[in-house]
Amino acid sequence: MDIDTGSSVRLEPWSEADADLLRDLNAPESTEHLGGPETEEQLLRRHRRYVELSADDTGAGRMFRIVLLPEEVVAGSIGFWVRTGDGEPVYETGWAVLPGFQGRGVATAATRAVAAEARAAGLHHRLHAFPSTDNAASNAVCRKAGFELLGERDFEYPPGHPMRCNDWRLDLRKPVRAAGTKPVGEPGRKPV
Repeated sequence: MDIDTGSSVRLEPWSEADADLLRDLNAPESTEHLGGPETEEQLLRRHRRYVELSADDTGAGRMFRIVLLPEEVVAGSIGFWVRTGDGEPVYETGWAVLPGFQGRGVATAATRAVAAEARAAGLHHRLHAFPSTDNAASNAVCRKAGFELLGERDFEYPPGHPMRCNDWRLDLRKPVRAAGTKPVGEPGRKPV
């Protein structure tokens, strides 16, 4: 069970040096809900896309390595990018946490942090996540990070691999907050 213990993380832009992290995240236990491990050629293409996305300063997205604090150790990856969903451009997010760091709230903390990054990029007002319906841990991350469940839908990931997923949405115009907490009033305004 993924218990949010208040893990603190720092997001660092993906770089050329992160190819080995991508290889480490390619293990069968980390990719079981994503169609399984990729070939080395597929990993190198993905790594190149991540590096290019992280160098883009147009607000189209960014990939990050997740650094767990205070340990200062790399624990996984997360990012956001533009996709067209239901006829409108939105941001999508996805993450992967190394097995040794799962169940410590790392993914939830990183998802909250990436939502702040997407909000700051400012191109789109919605951030979506599409975890497999049978991926309990990733669905729990969405719930804890304050996403709203819109329902199930058919999805294809990777291309050619159909899957059933949950469509979770976070409104980036609202403050990021943990599930189960109440929003903080704006300065000068009384809470409603």
